[in-house]
Amino acid sequence: MGHQAPTPNRLDVSPQLSTSGQPTRAFLETLKEQGYEAVVYLAPPTVGDAIADEPKIVGRQGLTFVNIPIVWEKPTAADFDAFTRVMKALENRKVWVHCQMNLRASSMVFLHRVITLKEAPEKAWTDVQKAWVPNATWRAFILATLKANGVAYEPL
Repeated sequence: MGHQAPTPNRLDVSPQLSTSGQPTRAFLETLKEQGYEAVVYLAPPTVGDAIADEPKIVGRQGLTFVNIPIVWEKPTAADFDAFTRVMKALENRKVWVHCQMNLRASSMVFLHRVITLKEAPEKAWTDVQKAWVPNATWRAFILATLKANGVAYEPL
């Protein structure tokens, strides 16, 4: 088994926001000293590579921990609404958003950046592409969410 990256597919979106796949336990324990104030986890806590006591590791450092258990095969508008509400509540904090491989996270952060923060979709989309090319399910979800929120952009 090769050396696992502390944060697979890490992407620093801004000084206040980073996304990645599942961070290692050791990395999670350093979040406070890196200035992070919150962790948003977008996979069900039952997935194979989840760290069962991640909420405790994060909480012990005085950080906010939020889990939005997005089902990989079935992202929903309610998932995006929940993510938007959480990100708005954390808007002045330094936040780490992760899932398993930064596929859910990069997609949700893209939608948040374009729909909520009104960033240029072309610029935000390049960050998604650093993580992956969304599959059919996520492509449909991303396009439907953009459309439902009045954003005329079709990256795929």
